[in-house]
Amino acid sequence: MENLVNNLQQYYKNKKVFITGHTGFKGSWLCALLYNLNAEIKGYALEPEYIDGLYNILEPSVNMQSVIADIRDKRQLQKEIEAFQPDYIFHLAAQPLVRRSYQIPAETFDVNVTGTANVLETLISLKKKCTVVAITTDKVYENKEDNLVLYKEDDALGGYDPYSASKACAELVISSFRNSFFNTQNYQQHQKAIASARAGNVIGGGDWNKDRIIPDIIRALKNDHAIDVRNPDAVRPWQHVLEPLVGYLLLAGRLNNAPQQFSKAYNFGPLPDDHLTVKELVETAIKTWGCGKWKNMADTSAPHEAGLLKLSIERVQQELSWKPKLNAQQAIEWTVNWYKQPFEELAAYTFQQIDNYLKL
Repeated sequence: MENLVNNLQQYYKNKKVFITGHTGFKGSWLCALLYNLNAEIKGYALEPEYIDGLYNILEPSVNMQSVIADIRDKRQLQKEIEAFQPDYIFHLAAQPLVRRSYQIPAETFDVNVTGTANVLETLISLKKKCTVVAITTDKVYENKEDNLVLYKEDDALGGYDPYSASKACAELVISSFRNSFFNTQNYQQHQKAIASARAGNVIGGGDWNKDRIIPDIIRALKNDHAIDVRNPDAVRPWQHVLEPLVGYLLLAGRLNNAPQQFSKAYNFGPLPDDHLTVKELVETAIKTWGCGKWKNMADTSAPHEAGLLKLSIERVQQELSWKPKLNAQQAIEWTVNWYKQPFEELAAYTFQQIDNYLKL
């Protein structure tokens, strides 16, 4: 494991890393990880949505530049990237919620598709080497909800709901820019390398998003309410947030060193036999918390959400030597234990979890 830490240090120590969506759940964890690796960080995102979210908890502890602006403001985005001259860009800014995408479908497409195009267009005028990992989702595939199917990176893209479809469109944008402007055959001329990363059902401390299972569980447990469970039998590839983030960092480092080899899409998920139902997740969370109860709130009139989704992680295992360190049950325990900490100790506990993870 020391080898992993050394590799990441070599990739990121004193490097300039630009993160879109740095005020969000995953973006905040990524900032903490990169701060731990002695990177120089600049973030670009909307105001954090939740006052007690992870960004506000970590902000006093993490030395970074923070720009509060909209990913759809192309001129502002270009100005900030040009001023920073990044070595790496991680594009996480998104409208990330399936159920919200039914309420604001056009805005979801605007943020997730046009926002991605805006980030990649800034690279055309950037006169230096730059490596980009754009984060989409495991939901970009045309999901047949077949228990035997493990979706591979070259499988057909699709998307039933506006969120999933918008992320599949973002993948087409990424592919188009890579082919049209940053073709790997001409890498020596443009010096830009782009990969996409697909992960989903990421859990961890500091997430308060509405209509996400862990925040819903924690809110109910804290208020001594029964947990409302919409889809108890749905199977999801649960993973702790540090799993894919370390994967993204590994991918970007390798991509920077060998752009022709790694300029493509990668799935990050649990091992194929490590999938729990929503009901199993809820019951593990209650056990870790120490008390609580849940009730089945399945609603046939609710917006469609996939019942089953599994990813193949063969490519990252073979090409990046990446694999999960925590199983689903451990990921749930790590997550619930984060929420059990006193508020004033959460920043220190976040860094402790990062250290513990990197030592695994």
